[in-house]
Amino acid sequence: MTSPGAIACIGGGGFLTDDMRGWQERHLLTLIRRPSSPRPRVLYLGLAHGDAESRQLKAYKMFDPLGCELRPLPFFPYEMKRDYIAEAMAADLIYVGGGNTPAMIAVWREFGFDRALHDAWQNGSVLAGVSAGANCWFEDYVTDSVPGGGVRAGLGWLRGTFCPHLDSEPWRQPLLAGVPNAPAYGVREGGMMIVRPDAAPEFVADKPGVTANVRLSSEEAREVPSLDLSSQ
Repeated sequence: MTSPGAIACIGGGGFLTDDMRGWQERHLLTLIRRPSSPRPRVLYLGLAHGDAESRQLKAYKMFDPLGCELRPLPFFPYEMKRDYIAEAMAADLIYVGGGNTPAMIAVWREFGFDRALHDAWQNGSVLAGVSAGANCWFEDYVTDSVPGGGVRAGLGWLRGTFCPHLDSEPWRQPLLAGVPNAPAYGVREGGMMIVRPDAAPEFVADKPGVTANVRLSSEEAREVPSLDLSSQ
């Protein structure tokens, strides 16, 4: 029986911000248990940012030199002749870009694509994403995609509340501190939280000195150090 893949939740940075060093992306590829082909299949979902072609190009520029087969899967326009479910199921790594989390989830649900992603994850695909692409997997998330910023409900596949960009947008820290739904995780720019089945989250970063803010049920928030990928 196949076990679920890892879910990697990135607080900020990476190729979509023109950081082409590849520390985050190379680490994501190590999470793939067994590639489905000699070239790992990476599916890029850019819906949260309007499926901008410029961001699709950045995905190609990052993952193709890493030996991957990169395929963007746009919803604008929705390509009726493509089998979206089959493409999700065939992917070794599904990378979700940043943008508007509530709008992205709403479109996924309208097309039934949330179920396809869940099936792919349960079948062993690695799910990863930055900002909106990290928020979406949790019960709740902190977002600036609603007026004034706030907390919204996600897909609910991971317990608790998630907040990206914890250090670059000061309003996020007090909002995260006040959320009732624990565990609560705040991940900073360059940081990544990796969730595997039946294991405590792991924290890595693409630069030294990055910590994650973690508050477990009935505990005070604490800073957890991240493994510095750039020194490996």
